[in-house]
Amino acid sequence: MPRIERDRELARRRKRKVKLQKLEGKFAKATNAAEKAEIAAKVRRFSPMINLEVRLEERKAAVAAKK
Repeated sequence: MPRIERDRELARRRKRKVKLQKLEGKFAKATNAAEKAEIAAKVRRFSPMINLEVRLEERKAAVAAKK
């Protein structure tokens, strides 16, 4: 039996979340601006509203706040 639309939507969201986490990790480890720009371009293709630099700073602040 084929998937219904809601299941497909949920699968897309799950895949997007996993892919974003993977690329955020690569972005955090990237050393030069060219690598960071390339990773940011990939993220913008599937999620145009996300700004990796801002998200990285927010995560650092959240980790610092927990300590």
